[in-house]
Amino acid sequence: MTRERDYSWLKRVNCLYICRKIIYFARNLGCYALLVRKDKSRMAKKHKSRRHGRLQVITLCISTSLVLILLGAVVFTVLTARNLSSYVKENLTVTLMLTDDVSLSESKNMSKKLLKERFVSHTTFISPEQALKEHIQAMGADPTEFLGGNPFVGSIEMQLKADYANSDSLRWISKKLRSDHRITDIVYQKDLMDMVNENIRKISIVLLVLAALLAFISFSLINNTVRLGIFARRFTIHTMKLVGASWSFIRWPFLRLALFEGISAAIIANAVLAGGFYAFYTFEPGILVVADYWVLGITAGSVLIFGLFLTTFCSWLSVNKFLRMKAGDLYKI
Repeated sequence: MTRERDYSWLKRVNCLYICRKIIYFARNLGCYALLVRKDKSRMAKKHKSRRHGRLQVITLCISTSLVLILLGAVVFTVLTARNLSSYVKENLTVTLMLTDDVSLSESKNMSKKLLKERFVSHTTFISPEQALKEHIQAMGADPTEFLGGNPFVGSIEMQLKADYANSDSLRWISKKLRSDHRITDIVYQKDLMDMVNENIRKISIVLLVLAALLAFISFSLINNTVRLGIFARRFTIHTMKLVGASWSFIRWPFLRLALFEGISAAIIANAVLAGGFYAFYTFEPGILVVADYWVLGITAGSVLIFGLFLTTFCSWLSVNKFLRMKAGDLYKI
């Protein structure tokens, strides 16, 4: 009689093996899901941090651009006012009245000789006939009809250089010119010249004070904005110190970012200033008389230099401040 073998234990072993595999797979699947969730959370935080950092850079560029626009406007105003004062001074006329016996050729030679003087920018000879013609056009009456002759004499209209268009310079200029017996009188508007010089002096003082005040305010604003951006990364700076990084190595990424922000802000500010100048030029084309290409170039260069200097210097100060701090001080800020 044959004996049947019992294989029921083998079935139980197979069931246990399958159950263990299912449990192992489920546990691994749960760990994988947890890791994926943590990784997604980490990526979301990293993406949020990047977005926050980009927002800080954009905010710093916009605030710096607004400050640079004001600085550029002040620089442009100062340079334009300087050119305007020179233009007004050089258009003030000093008239030299000549004697009757001076011939036409002698008067012209005298005018050319005056042009070689260091204080003269332009001379114009006015003959008696031309003076009579201008008088008739201005007044509408001919004085020769009741005087019987031309009452006007020859004269030389002289425009001085801007540095000599003041009362002190005109005293010794008049003394020098009166030594010539052919000149009978020297006529100029002394009150107008003094008033122009006084107004220019007051405007220059106001503009210089405004420029100094604006430079101080702009430095404070940009410094606070840069410091807030570096404040958010103060623990990163401390961690780099702990692993042995040098101060120059830690400082360079912040300075590089500050250079980029300064250049971007300067480009934006120059674009806004150029647009404003073009709009003003379409309204008043004569602005080019006092605002030439040198003024525009100096203004644009000043905005660029101010932008680079302010952002870089403020970043350098802020990074050094956190580099000198100890770990415990970082939590007390």
